[in-house]
Amino acid sequence: MSAKAERLHLRVDAEQKALLEAASLAAGASVSTFVLKAATDAAADVLADRRAFLLDEDAWQVFDEALDRSACDIAGLRELLSTPTVLDDLGEARR
Repeated sequence: MSAKAERLHLRVDAEQKALLEAASLAAGASVSTFVLKAATDAAADVLADRRAFLLDEDAWQVFDEALDRSACDIAGLRELLSTPTVLDDLGEARR
């Protein structure tokens, strides 16, 4: 691992600080180490959910079959997606 050269500053209230201090003490780590690990673990989870997902064999089979099926029309969906929405009205109001 490379030497740490970057800093990240956070502002917390007294209750948040006390919670982080108690949790880091319970984990046997410094507050900085505890917060860094928790934040990087959470960041990795968020990104992993957007890049890859794991399926067991049965779920993979269902997923794979769904990908192979031909597309089909769903009653009303085409009309729903082509009808202007409240958001379309907001876009026109800003012009």
